[in-house]
Amino acid sequence: MPSLQATIDPLPVNGSEPENGEPKDGRVDQKCDSSNGNNLPTNLYPSITTSNHPNLNHFASSHLINFGTTFLPDLIVSASHLSLFTAPSPGSSSPYGRAITDWTSGQMSSLLGHSHPEIVSVISSHASSLDHLFSGMLSPPVLNLAKRLTSVLPDGLDRAIFLSTGGESNEAAIKMAKTYTGKFEVVGLGASWHGVTAQASSVQYHAGRRVGWPLIPGGLMLPSPNAYRCHQGFRKRKEKGLKGKETSGEGGRWKEGDMIDKGNGKESQEENEEEWEYDWEAEMLYGWRLIDQQSCGSLAAVIVEPIQSSGGMHVLPPGYLRRLKTECEKRGMLLIVDEAQTGIGRTGEMVAVNHDGVVPDILTLSKTLGNGLPLSAVVTSHAIADVCAERDFLFYTTHVNDPLPAAVGDKVLEIVVRDDLVSHARRMGEILHSGLNQLKNRYACIGDVRGRGLMAGVEIVEDRRKGKEPGLELAKRVGDRAYELGLWCNLSTHPSFGGTFRIAPPITIGEKEVREGLAVLEEAFRGVEGTLPLY
Repeated sequence: MPSLQATIDPLPVNGSEPENGEPKDGRVDQKCDSSNGNNLPTNLYPSITTSNHPNLNHFASSHLINFGTTFLPDLIVSASHLSLFTAPSPGSSSPYGRAITDWTSGQMSSLLGHSHPEIVSVISSHASSLDHLFSGMLSPPVLNLAKRLTSVLPDGLDRAIFLSTGGESNEAAIKMAKTYTGKFEVVGLGASWHGVTAQASSVQYHAGRRVGWPLIPGGLMLPSPNAYRCHQGFRKRKEKGLKGKETSGEGGRWKEGDMIDKGNGKESQEENEEEWEYDWEAEMLYGWRLIDQQSCGSLAAVIVEPIQSSGGMHVLPPGYLRRLKTECEKRGMLLIVDEAQTGIGRTGEMVAVNHDGVVPDILTLSKTLGNGLPLSAVVTSHAIADVCAERDFLFYTTHVNDPLPAAVGDKVLEIVVRDDLVSHARRMGEILHSGLNQLKNRYACIGDVRGRGLMAGVEIVEDRRKGKEPGLELAKRVGDRAYELGLWCNLSTHPSFGGTFRIAPPITIGEKEVREGLAVLEEAFRGVEGTLPLY
């Protein structure tokens, strides 16, 4: 087996040889593939082919710790813009095997696409000159990022700290909320995901809780707002509303006698789905009623995602965040909003809270801010930051406010604002959702299409004409076929996920690329038995 260590020679730029051994402008090497005319990045591992690279599952079981995933069969040797490239076949004239269109931006992170030339340039220059410092030292990238980030956020999000991962930023945010309030109970939403650190995983309810030992005390849960599979007791007729005696607080619509479970989201044949709508407010207030009964009187914060991505791409209903903040204020709690995936333009706003005009007490960012590099942020108000400092808030880590990732984050924000990518994401999102809804109209196995901007979820069911039975195996077959055809859409079969494709391409994607991806997805549905074409 050849060495997996890359041998890196001076890289030519745009087909030209480097001068004095250095690229002209820090851009990645672009070689022209004569087979398709596209510019391709250099393969740093040219000696590895499909015949001599290791069996990945065997290699992983021998040398890697399993962290809760199943590895895909292809060895990815390069990535550029929307494309991932696999190792080539022996004797191939191309430096790559397959090109796979990445509709999940890596781990929902490569906001501007893989190997964006300006990001590459920033990484290269800072790796050579200003990469890492003692945590008590400040550098221009950190100052620049703090100023630029707070300038594009709503007033009241005034000061920031820069960390590495989303879990780490949520850990810091929760600790900050506890420090500020002097209380310890934290409320999360059902089907939520906030990371694998101790406090973050204690207030998420998607996966990872059954560890066999106590989690951090004080974790409480509100129902997951799921308009597609809401409990039958939290539905109301669109025309007349529900009848009955109100038992919830002001503004609630939950009534005695409405809590009738009809089972797994299925609708009776007699019921007309169009006559009903989701009563999220009644469900939320019912959840708060249970929390108030369970609480020991130490409610510190709520943490919430604007779109529950890992839970199935569920968008919080209009008005939900505003009502949630009102309920927090009633109880002296802080509202923490986790925008790991929704932040920095993906939903058609700089941050998704702008859709509702809500300013959280603490905002966390990660994934998209670093364009795939480990960079996260916690942003809060002057008042909260000052009180936490007075109370000796401590979150001193090795890589806090590191200059290299901060420089990348600053460049990401510069590009997003300069190129008006927020508006672009909104326009491309309209095209994406229109195309996905056309697929829904054609295939009865698509139960729901949801999302916002360039975040979309496509939920697969057995047959939506008969009900909402999850089509987990069917979804896997469609996903496998799409991958064979060269399109990667993340799919999980976890019960709280429900067989939903998560689609989140880089926000630099163009209209032609959106439509090409939709065409591949159409071909995948068309070629798999059981998708139930309607015409």
